Amino acid sequence: MAQVPQRFFDALAVRTWCGLSLRALGRAREEIDAINVYPVADGDTGTNLYLTVESAVAAVEAVFQAHSVDAGEPDAGGGPSLADAVGAMAHGALIGARGNSGTILAQLLRGMAQVLTAGGEPAHTDGPGLRLALRHAAESARQAVAHPVEGTVLTVASAAADAADAAAEGAAEGPEGDCAAVARAAYEGARAALAATPGQLPVLERAGVVDAGGRGLVTVLAALVETFTGRAPGPERVAVPHARVAHDEAAGECAAEEGDESGPAFEVIYLLEADDAAVARLRRRLDALGDSLVVVGGDGLWHIHVHVDDAGAAVEAGVEAGRPYRIRITHFGHGDAHTAGTGRPPRERTQRAVVAVVPGEGLAGLYTEAGATTVLARPGEPPASGELVQAVRRAHAREVVLLPNDAELRHTAAAAAEQARAEGIRVALIPTRSAVQGIAALAVHEPERRFDEDVVAMTSAAGATRHAEVAVAERQSWTTAGICQAGDVLGLVDGDVAVIGADVTEVAATVLDRMLAAGGELVTLVLGDEAPETVTAHLEARVREAYLAVDTVVYRGGRQGALLLIGVE
Repeated sequence: MAQVPQRFFDALAVRTWCGLSLRALGRAREEIDAINVYPVADGDTGTNLYLTVESAVAAVEAVFQAHSVDAGEPDAGGGPSLADAVGAMAHGALIGARGNSGTILAQLLRGMAQVLTAGGEPAHTDGPGLRLALRHAAESARQAVAHPVEGTVLTVASAAADAADAAAEGAAEGPEGDCAAVARAAYEGARAALAATPGQLPVLERAGVVDAGGRGLVTVLAALVETFTGRAPGPERVAVPHARVAHDEAAGECAAEEGDESGPAFEVIYLLEADDAAVARLRRRLDALGDSLVVVGGDGLWHIHVHVDDAGAAVEAGVEAGRPYRIRITHFGHGDAHTAGTGRPPRERTQRAVVAVVPGEGLAGLYTEAGATTVLARPGEPPASGELVQAVRRAHAREVVLLPNDAELRHTAAAAAEQARAEGIRVALIPTRSAVQGIAALAVHEPERRFDEDVVAMTSAAGATRHAEVAVAERQSWTTAGICQAGDVLGLVDGDVAVIGADVTEVAATVLDRMLAAGGELVTLVLGDEAPETVTAHLEARVREAYLAVDTVVYRGGRQGALLLIGVE
């Protein structure tokens, strides 16, 4: 369904922007990772930006849920204010910021929030207000970095603010509305500045790429344009090295030219509760210890990021300043170094495990019986990548097959897989779009065979399974089958609405007939708690009578969101 454009920057626009940014970064994550050569060629900028925005999205959604505003509905007066939404966005990004670029993005969002929450709690802001927010964002991000470098995300942010300044005057007269004009100008200014970054940093020029953090910011600004226009700007095309070694060679050559044999060994990140004076002293201490220092936050809560050789000293400096927590230490090139050990020898890892996202308690039990580690996705509460990483760790295996079982989770699962790989775990992501595809994949899983062969067999089984679901429409919407009203029964085949009706059994039968028209050998039915008990019996009888040599298996899914899941192999 098409994105409904927002004219003003209000709470709903903040929510829309965050969601669009997350999806756009999910699509661009691997490309951004591939061009990451500065300040460290560790190939994780796209993943870090995705995780930072994911945390911001979760915080904004929590505010909307607290105000009981239905997803996608206009605010009728009882929803969160603009200040509530941008405050949650900034706080979520701050506590979830990852890496150098993620930390800077968190400060950009905080800088916007500071302007948009100043002087009371307006219901919305217009183009000039958005322009001021973008300007303060760029300035505050630059101040947060100990030694700003041109040709980075800071340069791109400043160019976006400059272009927004030029566009703000008279923007309200434009056909798209003043916020749209400012957002589009900021995006175009950022895009032009991004293209110029290789001429500002030798390491980028040698690798033949633009700045990865700046590329991520352009993606976020493109989502802002889409928020106000309903249309996303065309995809960016950037140069990508053919191999990761190109990053390492380019970075090494640049360092050699500058007389620096190697950079610091560790990245240290933590949240810190401390007052302003203590943080000022901490800045000076950390600046002497290492480089790439970024300190963002305020009002007693700070996010600290620095590259150092002595990780212990960086943490001790935080202890002297206040209360550090969520400490993360990464040894460049060697995955994560976790300092909080238990003193016990590590448990031996199993060779292989399957981790699956499942939509209901019934399916969770089924998957667990088959040997999978499960992550429960309750209706309206999709898991974050951090939950998937925890599940991968909990599986305690050298090799993990990850089944997201939802098309909307593919980017989240990809980010989780990237994190797990950084910890030395071999992860294969099978792009299952439904739990019934996951059942098919799990049915052919054989831990004893070679990993690649097992992944190919599971992928093939999932791909050979068509999937459908029967659900109830929550609101009036345009669909591929026409306009549906709230309360209509929808039959979705392979993710698209194919049938709109009033009776669950009739819609389910129509959907099943359409799926079996192309052939099939096995029908899998997963019944949700709210579906009529008679629907599966009716469908089983229909298969027996009308489709010879087709078997049917029925499972109870529990509270799975959809009334019925259907798989045809």
